[in-house]
Amino acid sequence: MAKRVICISRARGALGEQVGQAVARRLGLRVVDEEIVADAAAKENVDPDVVADAEQRKSFVHRLLMGLAASGAEAYVAPVQSEILERERYRELIREAIVQTAAEGDVVIVAHAASYPLAGLDGVLRVLVTGSPEVRAKRLAEEEGVDAEEGEKIRKRSDGNRADYLKRFYDVDEELPEHYDVVVNTDELTPEQAAAVVAAAAG
Repeated sequence: MAKRVICISRARGALGEQVGQAVARRLGLRVVDEEIVADAAAKENVDPDVVADAEQRKSFVHRLLMGLAASGAEAYVAPVQSEILERERYRELIREAIVQTAAEGDVVIVAHAASYPLAGLDGVLRVLVTGSPEVRAKRLAEEEGVDAEEGEKIRKRSDGNRADYLKRFYDVDEELPEHYDVVVNTDELTPEQAAAVVAAAAG
């Protein structure tokens, strides 16, 4: 069965966005990324930036709550807890938007860890675009106009954020190759070459 929903998960610096665009061109599919956040925001009639923030690394509010609870400052816990529950609602809306987008079909979904909520569904191909830490750090340094040491810091920070995201959204302790149908290493492959691999797998 041909796959008409392609989920592109990517480590930063692995050229995942470019691969996703190339896959879409080859298969005649639309590409969805930030629209996921926009759809989730529209459902709650809130600013997309507020919903996007819910995807980010653990907020100051979350850390504050943990600190207050540990120190016994219970009077402040309730209002902070309320804000965390609101953020969780936004995250749930993002997950719902992913499922709805997939249901419409003929789409390449880039980022948002879409492979996890869509696992096991017919017509879905889950792809991880990755690369070695060294190559990704070098690309990030060039992209940001910084030296190699700073590029490596950016790479480590990004990988940490990604691991945190997967844990918070999908309770994934460790991202593994078997979570995906196709894993593509772009250390040597160009985005077009990687897209050819993905397109072939999509049937």
